[in-house]
Amino acid sequence: MRNMRPKSIVTLFVVFTLSTCIDPYTPKLKEYDSILVVDGLITDANTSYTVKLSRTFQNQNASPEVVPDAKVFITDDAGNNSNLNNKGNGIYKTDSLEFTGIVGRMYTLHITIKAGDEYVSDPCVMQSVSDIDSIYFAKDQEQVNNGTQSQEGISIYLDSKEGDNIQFYRWAYEETWKFKVPDPKKFNFNMADSSITSVPDIKEYCWKSRKSDEILIYSNYAGQTGPIKKEPINFIASDQSDRLLIEYSLLIKQYSVSKNEYEFWDNLKQINETGSDIFASQPFPVISNIHNINNPIEKVLGYFQVSAVKQKRIFIPFSEIVRLQLPFYHYDQCKRMEAVPAIGQTWDDVYMAICFYSNFYFVEPVYYPGTNNLEKMVYAKPECANCELTGTSTKPDFWIDLN
Repeated sequence: MRNMRPKSIVTLFVVFTLSTCIDPYTPKLKEYDSILVVDGLITDANTSYTVKLSRTFQNQNASPEVVPDAKVFITDDAGNNSNLNNKGNGIYKTDSLEFTGIVGRMYTLHITIKAGDEYVSDPCVMQSVSDIDSIYFAKDQEQVNNGTQSQEGISIYLDSKEGDNIQFYRWAYEETWKFKVPDPKKFNFNMADSSITSVPDIKEYCWKSRKSDEILIYSNYAGQTGPIKKEPINFIASDQSDRLLIEYSLLIKQYSVSKNEYEFWDNLKQINETGSDIFASQPFPVISNIHNINNPIEKVLGYFQVSAVKQKRIFIPFSEIVRLQLPFYHYDQCKRMEAVPAIGQTWDDVYMAICFYSNFYFVEPVYYPGTNNLEKMVYAKPECANCELTGTSTKPDFWIDLN
């Protein structure tokens, strides 16, 4: 049984906003519980694992309340005990030199919060997971706006090798892409003497990264454990972002999950798909494997995830997108501004008005042909002139330039 991917962000606390054709109505929640939310995953990868602790919040515009100063540790069925270090902001991490998950071993998460409440997860066995065989892409279309419009782009698919009696899978991905700002700042204007000098380090090319927030799961209740073929992982509309303009990379992580964990993710997916439609099926409790030791009826949100992991990366250069004859993204919000002094003004006056009061960057001068006489000055929005405002100019360690 294949599961369609939701496109909205998964939330563990749902607030409904209802509206009528007359006046908007926002319901007031008379009963509200501050519920502990646990987000934790350990694998057999040689890395530091993270457990995040927070609480649900009543106001949908508020930020989650983090749980500070908790004691968090993991035990296994071999008698080992591994403490997680408090990194602040509700984040607790293992030491990669002291703890790594082992396939076949059983793990339990323990949490003691400052108020004295103690929580423990069900013991979870780390299952093996099959290798990712290949990742590939193809030209595709996606329906949007309730099926009234379509977007062209690429769909990225995964093939997985046959596993050992694995019936339930989950995928997560991290996408990274190289991009270029359309009007990089190449010059500085010096008001002290009205001189123009070159910028020594032009912030023209950068990289952006984003982790998936979709629920990507797969189940085969029939018990067949053959290889997975052409599993859709991600769709990218080529004219909706700058992802495909230079080079794009996708890292996919594949996990094997238990039946209980699969049902946890499937329940979240169904809640997410109901949206805010009052006539849709109403949210139901999400199963968690974490419990309050002294108060078993207390609700806890989240799941302590334990799984082996396999990962694979794909690079997609711009030349491949051109070959597919897809529409391109245009920086429509990055219109240039060209300015000259009005009567009685100086170049300093223009610079002050545009850069300090309109928050634009001076990016380059334009001279009269064959002279050093300034004809006009070109300005651009900051995010269109400096790539570091939306990305990083540090090249990722894994990056390979293919174009």
